[in-house]
Amino acid sequence: MTGIPAQQALQAYAQAAQALSGAAENTAQSAAANPTQGFADLVENQVGNLMQEGQNFEARGMDFVQGRSDVVDVVTAVAETEVLVETVVTVRDRVIQAYQEILRMPI
Repeated sequence: MTGIPAQQALQAYAQAAQALSGAAENTAQSAAANPTQGFADLVENQVGNLMQEGQNFEARGMDFVQGRSDVVDVVTAVAETEVLVETVVTVRDRVIQAYQEILRMPI
C-alpha cells in the first residue's frame, strides 16, 4: 500500500474548500437576486446538490480503486460532499430549533 503525500492531500482539500466557498457566494447572490424563491425550493435544490455530489464522490472513489483517477479528485469530491452535508445538517438543526421555539410560544 502506497502512502498519500500529506502535502498533496492538503493542497487538494484547500482547492476544494476554495471552490466551494465561491459556489456558496454564487448561491447567496442568486437567492438575493430572486427573492420570490421559497424556502422549499431552496431546500429542494440543496438536497438535489447533495445527492449529485454524493454520486460524484462514489464515482471518483470507484475510479480511484480501479486506477483511473488521481487521489486529488477523490479528496476534492470528499471535501465538496462534506461541505454540502454540513450545510444540510445545519439548516435542518435550525429549522427544528425554530419549530421548537414556536411550540414554546404562549397562545
